[in-house]
Amino acid sequence: MMTWLAVAVGGALGALSRYLLSGWLTGMLGRGFPWGTFGVNLLGCCLIGALYVWLTQELRLTPIWQAVLMAGFTGAFTTFSTFALEALVLLETGRGILATLYVSLSLVLGVAGVALGMKLARTLI
Repeated sequence: MMTWLAVAVGGALGALSRYLLSGWLTGMLGRGFPWGTFGVNLLGCCLIGALYVWLTQELRLTPIWQAVLMAGFTGAFTTFSTFALEALVLLETGRGILATLYVSLSLVLGVAGVALGMKLARTLI
């Protein structure tokens, strides 16, 4: 039961963080491209790479803290369900090239973000 609560608390904070950052990015960069979701996904990928190293390999925190930070916060912070919806909407509204660019860049840069987060975490510890 404690793990569920830990995930819920982390998830609430992650969802709120996603909402605020995504809104800020969209306000700064406009609505022609889903910048908010794109930026949050890339940051979330980098964050989960760093957390993976810090929590499981270096700090070896308890499973509760891993649940709060990885499953809870980062799981709610990243937005791949929203990503999928936005990609489909781009396709359905005749913007196939933009949809392809969005999906491709999210995938490639997301994997690169995880690698970067892991590299940074290993460098800093």
